[in-house]
Amino acid sequence: MSRLSIPLDVLTSRLNLSGRFDSVRSQSITSRFANLKPISEFLDLKRISKPANFGEVQSRVNYNLGYFSSNYAVVFVMLSIYSLLTNLTLLFVIFLVIGGMWGIGKLQGNDLEIGTFRATTSQLYTTLLVISVPLAIIASPFATVLWLIGASGVTILGHATFMDKPIESAFSEEAV
Repeated sequence: MSRLSIPLDVLTSRLNLSGRFDSVRSQSITSRFANLKPISEFLDLKRISKPANFGEVQSRVNYNLGYFSSNYAVVFVMLSIYSLLTNLTLLFVIFLVIGGMWGIGKLQGNDLEIGTFRATTSQLYTTLLVISVPLAIIASPFATVLWLIGASGVTILGHATFMDKPIESAFSEEAV
């Protein structure tokens, strides 16, 4: 099976974020979370302040998105888990589809025989589809995804906007 490749350059070219995801492509999961900042630094209340103008907002967001990127990934994962735990129907549908596909795959193309009942893999996949699609519609996955996008956007961009850069970064900017 080939690896799924998402063309990030198509998404980032319109938003002028072309260099933002270069490090994400080349890092493994373990190295990605190796630079997780401590919670005391991530939630330092002494560094929270209102930005003076839009230029400072852009500067803070650019700096904080790079500096706290692993922490923001953890926040996104935590919000994803929360959204699944509060939408148990969607969680059930996800487990049903994954479990059903795994179970049908374990048959390795053979028919399922239970007593005198016999079902082909095609019939099993069709049954799984007929059961899971109405349940998925009831579970409202689009509302959950939209909530996740909104909640993570407000949380992450809010933190990146109001968290002031450390003093060391101000001196390094003047040197350049």
